Amino acid sequence: MNMKYSNPFFVLTTIATVLFSAFVPTIIRIGFSFHEEEGCHIHTGKPRARDVEVVPIVDAVGPESFAFDPFDEGPFTGVSNGRIIKWQENERRWIDFAATSPQRSGCDGPHDHDRTEHICGRPLGLRFNENTGDLYIADAYMGLLVVGPEGGLANRISTRVQEVPFRFTNALDIDQNSGEIYFTDSSTQYQRRNFISVILSGDKTGRLMKYDPETQQVTILLNNLSFPNGVALSEDGNFVVFAETTTCNILKYWLKTSKAGTVEVIATMPGFPDNIKRSPRGGFWVGIHSKRTSFFEWVVSNNWIGNLVLKLPINVMRVHSILSKFGEKSGMGVRLSEKGEILELFVFEDESGKRVESISEVFERKDGKLWIGSINMGFAGLVNA
Repeated sequence: MNMKYSNPFFVLTTIATVLFSAFVPTIIRIGFSFHEEEGCHIHTGKPRARDVEVVPIVDAVGPESFAFDPFDEGPFTGVSNGRIIKWQENERRWIDFAATSPQRSGCDGPHDHDRTEHICGRPLGLRFNENTGDLYIADAYMGLLVVGPEGGLANRISTRVQEVPFRFTNALDIDQNSGEIYFTDSSTQYQRRNFISVILSGDKTGRLMKYDPETQQVTILLNNLSFPNGVALSEDGNFVVFAETTTCNILKYWLKTSKAGTVEVIATMPGFPDNIKRSPRGGFWVGIHSKRTSFFEWVVSNNWIGNLVLKLPINVMRVHSILSKFGEKSGMGVRLSEKGEILELFVFEDESGKRVESISEVFERKDGKLWIGSINMGFAGLVNA
């Protein structure tokens, strides 16, 4: 190894800098002005602040994604202890609805669920089939699952395709006419509890796939993707849009028309995109975890740096978790047109003025209310119309 790389000070500085820049923004709070950077076309407008009502969750964190059933009840959301919970509006509380793993010992209660999520499950993407009332689930460890309208233990539908297991099942959407499910597997090398490694390594093993309930077969639509994440079907069913978290890109994959089978980049986000949900007013909401810095742009372009860090005998997720507590919170929600134009850009603050961090999803209701998800907060956010 080069002597420079064996120097302890250099190694520690590299670790701190790389991990601090990964999902740890360094922007100034006042103004929130984003400037165009080489390789990442950043929106130059200023986001508007929206007040958020905090809807607490007990003994779990991370309401990653939301879904409402065919009777408009909910929302339902998956949390860190492997459960899917349902919001009872009339009682103003969450109740248990389903679980993705049969192994529940040691899963519940207030503790670090990151250590047990590979056993207990970590439900991420959710979507109801509006015709059957079944809830389809993308669980990071358990694969693609479904549970009936009454809830309970979810049944596995698929855990692999072409003999390659799903390693990090992430998001999904459903064609309500055909019942076909479009979903992402973020990596075949790394699991969710090592998601920083997906980015630092420059991993390009992610896949966009389709499950056909008639044939019960999974088809790979695209592979060699960089951390594919949220996915949403267009209103007319002609295409799906999906996020590549590492590149900050939003891509469009055509399912129909003369463009069927082709893919194009329609937007580059001002930070790391997570889930995508269709807006009832048109276009799509993209949850932005945090801003991507110029330095991290350079790190991603030089994978040897990230791979050097990953070879060291350290827990990169633990170091990142500690360092991220010192970073500026810069999660936001972006509404895009179907062509990728930015229509709205919001940051979210609770009643004390504290920013909601690590935003995973913005789910807009027909009445204009917004449900705000996060991968690590102990509550769901609600923005009233």
